[in-house]
Amino acid sequence: MSAESEDPRRRIPRTDTLLASPLLAGALARHARDHVLAAVHDAQDRARAGQVAPDAVAATAAALLTERAAPSGVLNATGVVLHTNLGRARLAPAAVDAVVTAAGSTDVELDLRTGTRTRRGRRTVDALLRAVPEAGGALVVNNGAAALALAAVALAGGREVLVSRGEMVEIGDGFRIPELVEATGVRLVEVGTTNRTRLGDYAAALTDRTAAILKVHPSNFRVEGFTSEATVSELATLGLPVVADTGSGLLRPDPLLPDEPDAAAALRAGAAVATCSGDKLLGGPQAGIVLGPAEVVERLRRHPLHRALRADKLTLAALAATLQAPRTPTYEDLHAPSSTLRERAERLRTLVDLPTAEVVPSAGRVGGGSAPGLDLPGWALRLPEPYAARLRRGRTPVVGRVEGGHTLLDVRCLPDDRLDVVAAAVRAVVAELGDADRPAEASELGEGAR
Repeated sequence: MSAESEDPRRRIPRTDTLLASPLLAGALARHARDHVLAAVHDAQDRARAGQVAPDAVAATAAALLTERAAPSGVLNATGVVLHTNLGRARLAPAAVDAVVTAAGSTDVELDLRTGTRTRRGRRTVDALLRAVPEAGGALVVNNGAAALALAAVALAGGREVLVSRGEMVEIGDGFRIPELVEATGVRLVEVGTTNRTRLGDYAAALTDRTAAILKVHPSNFRVEGFTSEATVSELATLGLPVVADTGSGLLRPDPLLPDEPDAAAALRAGAAVATCSGDKLLGGPQAGIVLGPAEVVERLRRHPLHRALRADKLTLAALAATLQAPRTPTYEDLHAPSSTLRERAERLRTLVDLPTAEVVPSAGRVGGGSAPGLDLPGWALRLPEPYAARLRRGRTPVVGRVEGGHTLLDVRCLPDDRLDVVAAAVRAVVAELGDADRPAEASELGEGAR
């Protein structure tokens, strides 16, 4: 036997051979040449390391291109409506169409009637002011943290802002409100205690360096028992601008979420600025929304930092369409009746046609830091635990949750017209596993809001 036949690495295809293979022949038309070559070289390196068989190099390179090309579209079967790891809010169809339209040339800063430059994102601003008439002005930046940072630096740059100790929160991925605000050059002064902060605590901390008061709605946790806090209306009596970070994106109250503050109420109570996120309860794209009196919002708009934080044309288009939509997927998912969800789960079970699949009660969550502790009664399809990992790795990833040694596919956030796709994914796993009692390979996807 020759040395060449003994060493399988000598059978690894050449680069030009791989590029001409059926699996990669059209790759250069869809991807930049450097990206295609990088995938091919990575696949060859894996074959040299013995991780991939020589005859699987082309398939491995094709899989790497697909994996690296763009984020995967995922079906959310976790029961968490605003799942941070899955991109939070699903956009309404009208918002998706608006993004596609805006991806070309668009009149983001052009008045088509006069042919002259106009205020950026005016349609989005107008839609916000119609939704919250209590505001005289509106501004959109690239996320909720940016909205808060801009408000802090524009209203109190180089000076002090008062904030309750109970509102010195961490907002996710290790980022903390105090560090965010102080990074703008503002000095935070803590008042009160973790569980009780009164108006008098703020009043006692006022000095000639105090420029504003920050009111932050806690996310992801609740403080119960012996508690108290000063309201926005009380804080407004101290004569300084109150920045109310309402957080979760409610522009107006929702009876389902009585403990979530809304921007309109904050402004009526006397807040100088109300900020919130666009991709949470509002159901739109990632964005930070600033609302307040026209002169205050203009002060933020003219601050140099605004240029670095402003929203792009796709965000502005999606947000305007979201505000004009009669209902968003987020609203529909949150308010879906239990009876509707049970019917959906039974329909999925019928499509799956698997004896071991059962329809069981499931407690969903709002997610995204909103309404912590609130259960959303619903229904799920229960499958053996090994299905979870394989469903995530399918052609169309289906992300459920593992609970009590089972995979649960909660149907709350699964559109009716995608149930057949979910069922096909489950049947593919059945064909792959054969024995549904094999041990699981992985646990559920982690999600802080869950």
